[in-house]
Amino acid sequence: MVVPKSGGNVSHRHFFDLPDLVRQGDVLVFNDSKVIPARLYGRRANSGREIELLLLEKLSDGTWRALVKPGRRMTVGADFSVIDGEGGIAMTGKVVDVEEPGTRIVELSDDDGIRSAGVMPLPPYIHEKLDDPDRYQTVYSRQEGSVAAPTAGLHFTPELLDDLRSRGVETVFVTLHVGWDTFRPINTDDATSHEMHSEAWELSATAADAINSAKADGRRVISVGTTAVRLLEHAAMLNTPADRVLTAGAGRANLFIYPGFQFKAVDALITNFHLPKSTLLMMVSAFAGRELVLRVYNEAVSQRYRFYSFGDAMFFC
Repeated sequence: MVVPKSGGNVSHRHFFDLPDLVRQGDVLVFNDSKVIPARLYGRRANSGREIELLLLEKLSDGTWRALVKPGRRMTVGADFSVIDGEGGIAMTGKVVDVEEPGTRIVELSDDDGIRSAGVMPLPPYIHEKLDDPDRYQTVYSRQEGSVAAPTAGLHFTPELLDDLRSRGVETVFVTLHVGWDTFRPINTDDATSHEMHSEAWELSATAADAINSAKADGRRVISVGTTAVRLLEHAAMLNTPADRVLTAGAGRANLFIYPGFQFKAVDALITNFHLPKSTLLMMVSAFAGRELVLRVYNEAVSQRYRFYSFGDAMFFC
């Protein structure tokens, strides 16, 4: 769905029509983070009962922040083993800390075992296993670290990227490792009090220069997905010389974008259709305006668009 930010009539196109919808000189910004096989299955050492771990973030070699189910008996000192696809022990582990939100800090005996034992951490509303795990990776993913895919990028193919570049569109890659907060709904009465957990990001000098040049020339910066928006707008809020929008850097971002936010870096947005009560829908409403987004979603329902991670896309331009 193609949605003019000016509020004009929407149009319905195929995603492979994107080269006809962008302009020469536009800069497409992609999040090149790669999803790790972060879901592990195992057994508690003392009882043999089955457990499930979702690795959220690598803190150091062998040490991870994780969600554990069932978590009640997974207290500090609890030992467990992780089982591979053939039922053997891939590695062992221990709970070393229990954090206030209910997450655990676990130590694993062998990080390499994650590749053989882990499975792709699909969103909670997808209940079937993928025959091809690469379906949940973008074709340009490079930097391992996400527990959820930047799903707007799943629509791109190598051929489409080549077509865009041949028409004078610049492609820029940034990294923000997507955490499970992407799917955590807003449960507070006051949405602005929702707490976003921080995620690791990196913006290279090459990427920053390309975006700054586009902004200086009046060319559009088009974010592919909401994760790239969060990175770019976080970077734009840091101390930056007056003649630049962004400065290269790295760190952690917990920016929560909701209506009233003033965008500095992003001019247009390609995104999927999101869940109600999600921070992603709040961001899209901040970008395009609540009334326009409501109209677009009603149109999407009437036209039977597919929602969520493997669904259809819209281009706010």
